[in-house]
Amino acid sequence: MHDIRQIRDNPEAFDAGLARRGLAPAAADIVARDVARRDLLTRMQEAQARRNEASKAIGAAMGKGDHATADALKAEVAALKDTLPALEEDERHLTADLNALLAALPNIPVLEVPEGADEADNVEVLRWGTPPAFTFTPREHADIGPALGLDFETGAALSGARFTFLRGQMARLHRALAQFMLDMQVGPHGYTECITPLLVRDEAAFGTGQLPKFAEDLFQTTDGRWLIPTAEVSLTNSVREQILTEAALPLRMTALTPCFRSEAGAAGRDTRGFIRQHQFEKVELVSITRPADSAAEHERMTQCAEAVLQALGLAYRKVLLCSGDMGFTAQKTYDLEVWLPGQQAYREISSCSNCGDFQARRMNARFRPEGAKGTEFVHTLNGSGLAVGRTLVAVLENYQQADGSVDVPPALAPYMGGLTRLVPHT
Repeated sequence: MHDIRQIRDNPEAFDAGLARRGLAPAAADIVARDVARRDLLTRMQEAQARRNEASKAIGAAMGKGDHATADALKAEVAALKDTLPALEEDERHLTADLNALLAALPNIPVLEVPEGADEADNVEVLRWGTPPAFTFTPREHADIGPALGLDFETGAALSGARFTFLRGQMARLHRALAQFMLDMQVGPHGYTECITPLLVRDEAAFGTGQLPKFAEDLFQTTDGRWLIPTAEVSLTNSVREQILTEAALPLRMTALTPCFRSEAGAAGRDTRGFIRQHQFEKVELVSITRPADSAAEHERMTQCAEAVLQALGLAYRKVLLCSGDMGFTAQKTYDLEVWLPGQQAYREISSCSNCGDFQARRMNARFRPEGAKGTEFVHTLNGSGLAVGRTLVAVLENYQQADGSVDVPPALAPYMGGLTRLVPHT
């Protein structure tokens, strides 16, 4: 959500920010609606004040025996009582319309975000590691996986497209990756482990920006709750409607959860394999910070995600997203893209975003600076540390052998029960 005062004070800057997102100007419309709403509030306050004043004057007139004045005042009070509900209803509609307009507009990119329309305009920041060299032509995970326990056919038979059934050594590798990631984020990186609800109410999905604009990307239950697309929703909303102490910040939370996405806009994309699923697991990172600390926290969070890839020996690149490719709630985003030898391409495996106070305003999440009477909105950040399924894909492709087996990265040895290689079923 946007700060209406900032839009009033500097409408040109707001429209310039929207233009970087490829959107038309909106400040004039917002300000006009806000003026109408505030004018109506003024009329309501004046009417209420006059009603109170006239009600007191009735008693004074009656005390003086001035029945004509008292009757006139009574008529005025009655008319005001009839007028006020209509004014209040008009004000509710104006406020709802204004809030709906503000809620539909994305966050404004910070200045260091590069200009651009789509992923072609993203800027590579760094590369880490060297893609492995093979003495054979490396295969894609969708070709390697079935013989190792990555069962696409059973998943599709049970649930349809974009569902997968994992068996035996493949399920063990998936669990090992998830636990390894979680232990790294909780241990060396200092995030607090959480177990969160997988179903949330409308207000939680609104708070992190999934509603109302992206409802079609979510799954909804028959009782109106929403399956989380990421633990960002439940972790970030854990501070909604709260006033935190400055000493409590930063809050760093992590959770390993199933995630559910309809992939409504992904028709025809990654239809083969395990990259784009309706149900998958992810280790999510969320930070709640003071405004002054969020930029540094963004760098730290991204490094925490990078550390997982480095520990697994997976080559990757870090990309700063351009203004046209960022998510709705982000003001700055880094993507980490892991090298997939089978595709001969870097593919996204983590996205780390600083949302500024955009989500906090939607959630009314604040903190009180030390010694201050007033409060400020917190800043919220989120990132993947990492997406488990996509990391499994990267391990399969980067550690594949000519005979169809896959070596287990050494970092996962404590989690694999002595298993050092995944061997095809005979």
